[in-house]
Order: sequence, then structure tokens, then C-alpha cells
Amino acid sequence: MTDPREISPRRAGELGMNRPISRRDFFDGVAAVAGAAALGSFSHRVGGDVPGPVGAPGTRPPEILSETCHPPVMTGLRGDTAETLGVPHALRDNRFWRHAGPPEPTGERYDLVVVGGGISGVGAAHRWLESAPDARILILDDHDDFGGHARRNEFHPAGRRGPLIGYGGSRSIEAPSAWTPEGRDLLGKLGVRVRELGGRLDRGLYAGLGMHEGVFCDRETFGSDRLVVPLPGGGDARWIAELPVAEQARKDLLMLYGSPPDWFPGLSDGEKKGRLAGMTYAGFLRDVCRVHPDVLRFVQTMPNDEWGYGSDALGAIDAWAGADGHRYPGFRGLGLDGSAPSAYNSPGVIRRWGAEEPYVCRFPEGNQALVRMMLGRMIPGFASAVDMEGVTTARFDYGRLDLPGNRVRVRLSSPVVSAANDGDPSTATGATVGYFDGERVRTVRAANVIMACWNMVIPYLVDELPPEQKRALRAAVKVPLLYATVQLRGWEAWRRTGVRRARFTGAYWCVAELPHPVGIGDYRCPADPGEPITAHLVHTPAVAGMSPAEGSVAGRRALLGTPYAALEYGIREQLTRLLGPGGFDPARDIQAITVNRWGHGYAPEYATPWNLDFYPHGPFPAELARRRSGRIAIANSDSVPAASADAAITAAYRAVLELQE
Repeated sequence: MTDPREISPRRAGELGMNRPISRRDFFDGVAAVAGAAALGSFSHRVGGDVPGPVGAPGTRPPEILSETCHPPVMTGLRGDTAETLGVPHALRDNRFWRHAGPPEPTGERYDLVVVGGGISGVGAAHRWLESAPDARILILDDHDDFGGHARRNEFHPAGRRGPLIGYGGSRSIEAPSAWTPEGRDLLGKLGVRVRELGGRLDRGLYAGLGMHEGVFCDRETFGSDRLVVPLPGGGDARWIAELPVAEQARKDLLMLYGSPPDWFPGLSDGEKKGRLAGMTYAGFLRDVCRVHPDVLRFVQTMPNDEWGYGSDALGAIDAWAGADGHRYPGFRGLGLDGSAPSAYNSPGVIRRWGAEEPYVCRFPEGNQALVRMMLGRMIPGFASAVDMEGVTTARFDYGRLDLPGNRVRVRLSSPVVSAANDGDPSTATGATVGYFDGERVRTVRAANVIMACWNMVIPYLVDELPPEQKRALRAAVKVPLLYATVQLRGWEAWRRTGVRRARFTGAYWCVAELPHPVGIGDYRCPADPGEPITAHLVHTPAVAGMSPAEGSVAGRRALLGTPYAALEYGIREQLTRLLGPGGFDPARDIQAITVNRWGHGYAPEYATPWNLDFYPHGPFPAELARRRSGRIAIANSDSVPAASADAAITAAYRAVLELQE
């Protein structure tokens, strides 16, 4: 990643860095928090974005918020910003309570307080109301928007009728027939007809324009840039011949894609799978197939978009399960039984095995549509439409989220700092939850509490948990992610280049792609290359050469220390390298950028070879980590663990059942 201080004024001008685009000013979260010497520095509010409380605790004047604060349209750095991370990091570093002062009760009492306004937290509130429709519920979240990682990015290009929508996090309902029963139950209650939604994808749009998936062999990996686009029906030899790799690497790739041998002759199917469970995909290619190093460089980023880390960390058994088309070659000669998954496959792979539908269902804004549909049903006047057809273009009044008269209230920009049972957990009949309102700690009383936030932060909030449970909670190291949504003036350069999606082999952003063309209700997906569109870029910070957990910790540290100017420069520079031959001009064609930073992104799935000390036979750390403590239950996808929306819903249902039984 280029240091922005090293960018010459001329180069900045060429890439359009000096062009004024609408985005918020922000600064690096780590530096801001580390330099905080007083409680005021921990404030999560951004000047003017969210008015402070007026009157009763949590009251936001709707006439102000509805006109000035619509978080999805905010550009620049979003997600885990400095304001969001300030309080959690101060708690982690034992600095918060030195300056916080004594908590002040608000006088509010609720039947349920939910910590975390993501899919799991909002899903828990929605589920609770099914058996207790008169319950009073408060949802607290430290971000200035709801949805957790399910984030909507919204743009309003000149001349377009209606908004241009992208996703900034949780993006799809993948293989809905393989969703958990709880996930399918919620989809049914929200009226999401998955087959119909899957049919809203225009599958022929890009292919009809001669646009396909490509691999950008970049100078970071091979010393020079070359885009290679495997064409349907063109055969492997043609595109492999275009790769900027050593001749021996070409021969090795032809062998891997063509007719690889049985690498483990004489072993049974189970023994072969056991061997694969003990190594990574890169290790399999290097140590078993003994391929040229250029092959390892070529495949390194194959799993990044799906798993959040590279081939040197992806288990070989999961690579075998995901092998198709141009992904993860080399397993064909093993003759493995593919009628059922291996016990060593990751839980998510096992669950999706043999799913009825090969398709992916997706709203233009991703899974935040589900959160909006739930909130719209629970909060009067918040949404103008809550059905599948209307949610994407509906109007949403954020000023109604925290009105005192609501039975369900959502209090944003309110990081929770404590949650404790009122007395001995074994006999407690209620709990007290504290949150920081930007100036001081306020407390509310609750008959029940559901912690729907990251596992890793819970030990800092619920001090009464036993040490062994705190250790299990801290073991859930989430995988960091960076999702960028870029508003483009048009996409003719993509058409001329012949790609709709490109995987980079080693550059900072590992994927650049146009959105899935989904049209639903009044929302029309761009179909003419001359009209505005969004492009999505993905960066997976996990450091190579480490386990997923170790790489995630190191990558998160680097991510939080990367200034936005460097991120914007990288977006402009990589898109220019990819699309420049097609006439792309970043100064002209990039109209807005939203970078969604998720330092704590994907929930960590159990995976071999890294978790062979307990997986697949158990006992599993998540089972200990999610134990209820008195009137406090634990939800969130970490508690499953699985990086999927239905896992978050399942965790919500389980937590509600624990407290209501």
C-alpha cells in the first residue's frame, strides 16, 4: 500500500485525488484512540452527524435527523471508524473507566435490552416479540447505522431516477435451501421468496456484452501487469499460455487443470481426506504436487473473497470441496468420493453440501434489507415499505428509531460499556446495562439482556463471567475485511476491457467487480454501459504466512493504521491499471467512494489444519463461550461460529429461547 505522503502532486492529479468528491473528514482510529487523554476524546459522535440527546434519555428530534442524517449516503470511511472503535479500545486498554465518572441512571426499564444492532441483535428483538408482543425493547449499537456488517451504501447520481445501491458488508442469501431452520423461518415471516428473488438476477447481462471473469496478474506478484480472461469454451491451454509465469509453471498448471495423478496411491478415500485435512491448499501444491513457485503465487488469492485469507491458510480439504471451473485445481486424480462432505470440512462447507439451488439470492443492498424489513415491522413510521419488492427503494426515517413512545427503540452511536446481573446470576431477576452517550455513562434496567456483539468484546462488558468462559470468548478472532463501493460515471471501460470481475494476484485490493445486476420492485439495475454504476473492491488484510487467527490480528493492526488517503489512492490506481486500456480515467469516472472498514469482520469458522486439536470431534470453544449468565444470554454469529447471516439468526433464536424458557 502506497504511503500517501509519497504521492506526487502530479500523480495525485492524474488519479483525481484532488477532485472534490463528497466525503466525510476522518482520521485513523488507532492513532486517535491512543492519543486520547480525556474522556471527551473517546466520543463516538461526528460533529453534526447525530444530534445529542434532548429531553428524555435517547430522544433524537425526528425533524432534525430525518433531514440531515441518512447514514447510507455518507461516503469516505464507514464501518469501524475511529468514533466507533474509541470506546471499545479504551475498555480493552483499561483506560475508559479512569475518565468515565460514575454511571448515571436514565430511569428507563425494558423487558429486553439487546447489545448490538446487527442481524443477530435485530433478529433477537424480532423473535422476542413473537411470544411477547407487548414487550419494551431497547437495541444499543456503537455504530451510527444499524445492521452490523450488513451495511447499505447509497448514491444519487445526477440524471438517474432513484438511488444507486450497493452493499458494504453481508451481501447474499447463499444457497437458501441449506440455511438453518431458524434462518428459513425468518425469511418466511418477512415474506422473502428466495426463488423469486434469485430470479431477479439478470444472468445474461454481462456475458451478452462480452464481459467475463478475469485474473489480473499484477506487478506486485510477477513484476509486470497482465490481464488474463479465460473465455467460455476456450480451453485451459489458451489462457494459461498468456500468464506471465515461468514455462515450468505453465506445464504444472496444465497438469493440475487437466489430468493430475493420484497423489496418494494405495490410500483409502478416508485416509486421503485425512491427509488433506493436515495441510493447507498451498502446502498441498508445494509439498505434494511439487509445483513451480509461480503456481503458488498465481493461486494465492483464490480464496480471499470467500474466506478472508489466502491459499497458504485455506485448508486443502476445503479447497477440494470448493474446486470447480478455475478454482483450486489439482484434486481430480485423487478420485475422492464427492457424494458427501468430509468430517474435516469446515461446518459451513458441510452445511451447504448438496444444496438444492446453485444460485445466490441477493438484494441490491445485501442483507441489510432483512434488517430494514424487521425494524420496519417493529417501529411505527420508520419505513414506507417492508416487503421484498419495496424495501430497497423505501423511505426510512432514522428520527423515529428512538422515540420514547416506541415499544422497540434503537439507540445508535451508543457503545455499551457494561452489563451485569442484579445480584447473584443464579437468582437474578434482572440486569443493568451501561452505555456511553458521548458525554457520560448512562444505565438502563432490563429484565433480560442479549449480547449480540462480538465475542471478543464481551469479557470487557460482562465482568462477572468465569475466567474459562472469558478465555473461550477471546478465542473467537474475527477475520478483518475492507469493502469499497465506488460510484462510477459509467462502465464502458469495463465492457471494452472484457471483464465484469477481476481477481488480483497480489495487489492491495484482491477483487474488483461490477455488482450483480439485480432489479426488484422499483429498483432498476444499470443495464447500459453509459449509465452510472457501482463497483465493489475487496481487501483482505489477514497477513500471509500465518494461521487465520494470527494473520487476522496482524492484518487488523495494519488496517487500522492505514489512512484513508492511501486507500483512496489504491482504489484509483488499481482501477486505472485494470481498466486504463479500456479508456478509464479515474479523475473523470470516479464520482464517489465509500470504504467500509471491518476490523472485526467474518466470524471465524472452525477449519483444518488449524483446529485439529478439537475439530471435528470437540469439545468446541463456542459452546463454552456462549453459556448464559443469569439474565444475560449471548447471540451473534461468533457464538455458532459461522460467517453467515443465517448463523446470526440461529444464534438470536437460541438466545431468546434460553431467556424465555
